[in-house]
Amino acid sequence: MLRELGLSRDEEAVYTALLTRPVASVTELVRRTVLTESEVIRVLDDLALRGLVAVDAAAATAWDGSEGERSPAGYRLAPPSVALAPFLVEQRNALQRAETAFSMVTEQYRSAVAHPAGGVVEVVVGVEQVAHRFHQLQRGAQQELLTFLVGEPRAVRRADADVSESFALERGVAFRAVAAQDYLDGDGVLGDVHAGLAAGLELRLADTLPLKMLVSDRERAMVPLDMTDSDGEPSAIVVHRSGLLGALVHLFEREWEKARPLRVAAGGVRVEEESPDDPTEGELAVLALLLAGVSDRRAAAQLGVSVRTVERRTRRLMDLAGADSRLQLGWHAARAGWL
Repeated sequence: MLRELGLSRDEEAVYTALLTRPVASVTELVRRTVLTESEVIRVLDDLALRGLVAVDAAAATAWDGSEGERSPAGYRLAPPSVALAPFLVEQRNALQRAETAFSMVTEQYRSAVAHPAGGVVEVVVGVEQVAHRFHQLQRGAQQELLTFLVGEPRAVRRADADVSESFALERGVAFRAVAAQDYLDGDGVLGDVHAGLAAGLELRLADTLPLKMLVSDRERAMVPLDMTDSDGEPSAIVVHRSGLLGALVHLFEREWEKARPLRVAAGGVRVEEESPDDPTEGELAVLALLLAGVSDRRAAAQLGVSVRTVERRTRRLMDLAGADSRLQLGWHAARAGWL
């Protein structure tokens, strides 16, 4: 049972023995398992390093009543609810990463089988070509842009990207970005981030991100590509509507939900630690319009976002409220004091 949490067979045997008696000596554990004394000591050392057991000073000097001899060492089991929780979290995260990888690999294979490769993936090589295609995707967006910001840019200068970003925001395109921590280390980046947030950019911060990416209207995506035959030139792939594109959008939404919002603050930018049970400012703005009887399309126009963004925010509000209808959402919002 405990092997699912990463324990070996011997570790599970010792841990299970300690479950029935949380404080025990090496001698007792040898009697209650099929392991030798050296094996038990080795397992206990490993478990202690992982925080699952600890040496118990009182038990180490206690008399062993069954044998009438001093116990050479006593070990105490750490509370499983505390000690095993990190192992459970890591297993869950590993499963999520595996599911994402499985989804991307499976959909890429299906797309390759169902369509000619050129119809799904377009390879772009060279600084000018990559930059040109990037600006096409960003400036051609009509409803929504999604992007991962990682490290220093290679093919597209940050200043040029900022111009395209401003152009999209001015046209009312919903723009969401997740930035890796290292992205903020670049010269002048914080000033650009401050300007973007003030213009309506929704930006969140993650410790790390798996790749750079730009998604335009969920119709096309651009991802950097390292090619051994491109003489070191920047290169990228443009992914058209397909299962692979759906997997990239799914990856963005997963990272977006985990990332921490960045807000404009006096003199700069701050990371906001939001409670997952509290509506965001953007969600409250949507809620106020909906309660006033404004349609999703009119709300999107007034807020300068896409209809899809309004629908996404409404769905999250309903999830937070546990509501099955917008009428129930309004009743809960009034009781919870959201407005």
